Amino acid sequence: MPFVSTRAQLVLSEPDAIWLRHLAQSRTAAAAKVQRAQILLRYWQGETVSAIATVLRTNRPKIERCLSKALQLGVRAALQDLPGRGRPTRISDEEKAWVVNLACQKPKELGYAQELWTTRLLAKHIRNHCRRAGHDNLAKLGRGTVSKILAAHPVRPHKLEYYLERRDPEFATKMIEVLHVHREVEVWRSQGLPAEVVGVLSYDEKPGIQAIGNTAPDLPPVPGRHRAVGRDHEYKRHGTLSLLAGIDLLSGEVLGLVRDRHRSAEFVEFLQLANQHYPPGARIRLVLDNHSAHISRETRAYLAGVPNRFDFVFTPQHGSWLNLVESFFAKLAKTLLRGIRVHSKQELRTRIELYLQEVNQEPVVFKWKYKLEMLPAESVVP
Repeated sequence: MPFVSTRAQLVLSEPDAIWLRHLAQSRTAAAAKVQRAQILLRYWQGETVSAIATVLRTNRPKIERCLSKALQLGVRAALQDLPGRGRPTRISDEEKAWVVNLACQKPKELGYAQELWTTRLLAKHIRNHCRRAGHDNLAKLGRGTVSKILAAHPVRPHKLEYYLERRDPEFATKMIEVLHVHREVEVWRSQGLPAEVVGVLSYDEKPGIQAIGNTAPDLPPVPGRHRAVGRDHEYKRHGTLSLLAGIDLLSGEVLGLVRDRHRSAEFVEFLQLANQHYPPGARIRLVLDNHSAHISRETRAYLAGVPNRFDFVFTPQHGSWLNLVESFFAKLAKTLLRGIRVHSKQELRTRIELYLQEVNQEPVVFKWKYKLEMLPAESVVP
């Protein structure tokens, strides 16, 4: 006599059947849910538990548990894991706080050579010192549990996040002075320069421009063979150059010098270039940083010889982002200097000077917008 199952038949509504079919074919849902959906569909279609176990390569108890949940709690509940009591928590909040407190200290402060924690090192330290601290439950603590405790707070002692400390006590005052210059430039651009000013330069140096040469010639792209420029990975170093540049905030024109170094002598040379470039008599305003060459004895000796010619506006310490010439340097790095190869320092100097000439043929006016709204409208008198 054939075996007759006494288990109740599964009744599915049309929406539930459609939903289960979609889930059973899913490639993104959890594997356990996909398998349970296949079990329910096959049982609903009349297959036996043994046949389903054979097709899905699983065991009968697993299928019977899924079917029992579906018949008792419904199809949706059968796809989920029922909440259980779980293992009782053995690590107290006080012990977790002790773990986090250790993670907030550097390993070197506790006698290790490392600067930053790893979960393995932290777990080892906890196991070695927990009994002395009165936390016996942590004697077998693993790195996985350490990760869970730190993630719950959250603390990531193995990571570094950089910040910039404002060491200039007059940061806000100097920033407002620079912003005033940018506001005045906006007004002057629309209404014309006042008689007492002839130019406003955003100035800085870009040191360490490397003159790098190839050891083998570059290979041009060849259709069907390789798409990019071919270059040997070895190279020669020919030294470095410094670019001293100021961009006129009104016209976009760039004044630049390419020299081996950027000392006071080179800065004075740039001031002489600016003095010759602009008509005599009126002031030249420079926005620049606090480099020692900008206020050196040699620089001030030159400025004493051209009284009332230059007006320096210093950016605050670590405030180079307020200086628009940095945008020009970024553009230079992404265009001319990107992948550049030369045979000598002189070739690099020539190509940078040629680039400056090309920029000045079609100068681009850099406009400052950030934080100008913090200045009162009446703060600038045209």
